[in-house]
Amino acid sequence: MNVFLYVSSAAEDEITAVADLASKAIPVLARFLVSGILAIVCFLIGSKFIGWGTDILARAMKKRGVEVTTGEYVVSGVRILGRTLLILVILGQLGLQQGTIVAAIGSLGIGIGLALQGAATNLAGGILILIQKPFKVGDFIVEVSEGNEGFVKEISLLYTTLVSLGGRTITIPNQKLTDAAVINMTAAGVWILDITVGIGYGDDLAKAKEIMLKVLTEDPAVIQDMEIMCAVTALSEHSVDLTARAYTSVADHFTADWRVRENIKLAFDAAGITIAFNQLDVHLDAPVAGLTSAGK
Repeated sequence: MNVFLYVSSAAEDEITAVADLASKAIPVLARFLVSGILAIVCFLIGSKFIGWGTDILARAMKKRGVEVTTGEYVVSGVRILGRTLLILVILGQLGLQQGTIVAAIGSLGIGIGLALQGAATNLAGGILILIQKPFKVGDFIVEVSEGNEGFVKEISLLYTTLVSLGGRTITIPNQKLTDAAVINMTAAGVWILDITVGIGYGDDLAKAKEIMLKVLTEDPAVIQDMEIMCAVTALSEHSVDLTARAYTSVADHFTADWRVRENIKLAFDAAGITIAFNQLDVHLDAPVAGLTSAGK
């Protein structure tokens, strides 16, 4: 009987301890849950306000004629700074001391800095692009080291995004664009139209040059008050290479290039001028054993 009473008393003590713990933990958990929900709501609302603010900033810079590249870079930096400050404010509201937050951010920053040295160099590269302006949004560039090319869609803090002629999105680290040679095809506002065609050695050279010049001067996209020329650029094994050169606007370049090539081919066909291609001619100076005069 005494053992039974002892066990019952111990069980009652454990139940009481669990009840006390639950009574203390539930309010803490409830406060933590409420604080977490409020933090999420504050982050969403704050992010919305940051988005509105950066949109207003972007429109204001555009209205004042700020270059698109510079504007996008500034807006991107302001957005990152705004969200960082928002997170710090939310952490403070959750009860974390400012000293603790600063120390944690400092330690985290050192670790991230060591791990993301490449990101730092890309950031520096983005700043150089912003200052030196070797290209801007809308330019067509060629990154020589790896042959990436396309229209510049966006210059962000770390990367530059291109859209190729085939519609592919190409993302290039800013450091690579500052360390390697970059060709800006559209910096002058016009684009050179270079078309090389090889004709046969037996064709009328003067007539072929006349046809190519005529096609260029009659094309509506070719800028007529800029140089239009045609010259022999190579005497290759199988052809006489003629290069025609003119200028178009950036917007008209590709359609003009395709149209001019087609019109040159059609005009050459009409004039009886052949476009040469690699071929092998075999001449027999003496009869070959086993073959008759009929070629058998």
